[in-house]
Amino acid sequence: MTDSIRIALAQFDFPVGDVAGNAERIVALLSEARDVHGADLVLFPELTVSGYPPEDLLLRPAFLADCEAAIASVASRVHGIVAVVGWPRPVGPVVFNAASVLRDGAIEQTYHKRELPNYAVFDERRYFSADTDPCTFRVKDVTVGLVICEDLWFAEPIASTVALGAQLLIVPNASPFERDKSAQRDALLADRVRESGLGIAYLNVVGGQDELVFDGASDLADGDGFVHPAAAAFADAMLVADYNAETRKFSRLQWPTRDDECHEALAWHAIVRGIRDYCGKNGFKTAWLGASGGVDSALVMALAAEALGPSNVTAIRLPSRYTADISNDLADEQARALGVRIETIPIAKPFEGFLSALSPLFADRPSDVAEENLQSRTRGALLMALSNKFGGLLLTTGNKSEYAVGYATIYGDMCGGFAPIKDLYKTEVYDLCVWRNKQPGGPVIPEGVITRAPSAELRENQTDQDSLPPYEILDGILSRYVDQERSPAEIIADGFDPATVKRILRLVKFSEWKRRQSAPGPKLSRRAFGRERRYPITSGYAD
Repeated sequence: MTDSIRIALAQFDFPVGDVAGNAERIVALLSEARDVHGADLVLFPELTVSGYPPEDLLLRPAFLADCEAAIASVASRVHGIVAVVGWPRPVGPVVFNAASVLRDGAIEQTYHKRELPNYAVFDERRYFSADTDPCTFRVKDVTVGLVICEDLWFAEPIASTVALGAQLLIVPNASPFERDKSAQRDALLADRVRESGLGIAYLNVVGGQDELVFDGASDLADGDGFVHPAAAAFADAMLVADYNAETRKFSRLQWPTRDDECHEALAWHAIVRGIRDYCGKNGFKTAWLGASGGVDSALVMALAAEALGPSNVTAIRLPSRYTADISNDLADEQARALGVRIETIPIAKPFEGFLSALSPLFADRPSDVAEENLQSRTRGALLMALSNKFGGLLLTTGNKSEYAVGYATIYGDMCGGFAPIKDLYKTEVYDLCVWRNKQPGGPVIPEGVITRAPSAELRENQTDQDSLPPYEILDGILSRYVDQERSPAEIIADGFDPATVKRILRLVKFSEWKRRQSAPGPKLSRRAFGRERRYPITSGYAD
């Protein structure tokens, strides 16, 4: 009897739609698990073959046929190890979120996911059918039970798998990053171990996919309830551990971790990974951004430089008559310190050209927000022209506070293909800047950027607080309303001024149309704008 097996967890990125590339990657990794690490079993993430989430690709019969051919090809190349690989399995008129056990050149059996999430960013019931049958298989003398992602959140799939004789549970996942989610995962693993008495190997995919960023952070839980430190978040790694079915304990052999997993550290790594993967998977090697000398563009510049390399980022100063000298100086200081190329294009001439063209219609009307926004739109047009002419992705620099209340100009500073800090409130932007400046290598964001009053610089002596309450107050209201979904009365009961609450919530509702047209950005919070928080543009609901 051999009570111990070696298990490898392939915490890697498997891009959506890259069926052939994913199949080759699976074969290479299972060979590594077998030949380099001596693994008996290698586990791959949920829907490895198709990538997650494949969305409406699953409605295309040719795509499903390609996935089916790929899993058969992979299976034919599995020898000397057992592999568990996720894929979308068509069976007649329905499709299952499946994971197949591959052994000795064939598909030995296939498990179908039983619990299909249909909340937040998940839409699995649109595509998949649920099943009811548990799954176990033998690796040496150990009976291994298999469930997929959401199944772990429910007691019954685990109980029925245990009843079938499982001695170890393996769980492939595609669970997107969200602040505080790691604590939830640890608590969930502890609960399931307590109920089942078995060790659990939890594998999560890693990588950026449009608005989603998958953090990996795979984990092991012993049968006595001890949850091991999670693997390094946002890092590709072949994780290796031995499992003893008699003691129900894991021994980690190759398990890299991160020392710093505070909110700011995880947010930083999530955004960097999001930028890198969005650019890489969409064929962009370089990026552009407008450098205003403000805190938002400074943070995006630092993030982009780490994600793509400083030589692949170009910052553009776009000064107007209202741009303070210190704004230009701070942008230049940061770009030079990072090694980012910086150029300057004054907007006075094109802006005057727009005003001249509009003058017959604007006539003698006084200047107002139309002229202010036209400055921003002039900048947007110039930045998009650079992106079109030279290639490279334009990164927009708006934050969640601005997107929430519409303090951003559509077709202006909202121009761009990716919005890296779209899910960071302004106060979180400051916190992340402060955190990053304390990391090894020294500050990357000038202190003057962090300490000066924020301003759009669209008129003389303008500051954000001319139009908005202090960001501590604004973000306190927004986080309660957007992220916690609390009512106006509940927010006021927390001590916020009723008139201010009413005004801010009115701005949130009236800006929905603008957010609908915004660039995608990495989800960090429970209620990110875009894929997660989907409110109607037209609504008569008062609260």
